[in-house]
Amino acid sequence: MENSLSAKTIVGKMMAEDKFSQWLGIETILVEQGHCILKMKIRDEMVNGFGIAHGGIAFSFADSALAFASNAYGRLSVALECSISFSVAVNVNDELTCEARELSLTNKTGTYHIEISNQKKEKVAFFKGTVYRTSKNWEV
Repeated sequence: MENSLSAKTIVGKMMAEDKFSQWLGIETILVEQGHCILKMKIRDEMVNGFGIAHGGIAFSFADSALAFASNAYGRLSVALECSISFSVAVNVNDELTCEARELSLTNKTGTYHIEISNQKKEKVAFFKGTVYRTSKNWEV
């Protein structure tokens, strides 16, 4: 670890201050350096005009996973570039699991692949994110 704080401590602080992740109803299942697993359930207010989950919901879910996995090292990291592909529609009451895995890590950047699956184990979205790793360490 790059500083003395644990991954769980850092992500706990992030979640405590992250009102949007709280609104999404994100639950942390696993948090470690460069890797995390999250869960959430799709609610009525998350759908678009087609009656399926708004793409921004899946993007935001994956973005939170990116933030947690990359910041778990103890260095403040922020998104630099992100993209998402949707493979299966997401509906109200779907229970989603999101897993972020580190692809590469340098002193200045980190790149992550994030998969979102539903309760049927169908992969509903694929997200790739790159973060900029600042020189600032997390403090609690």
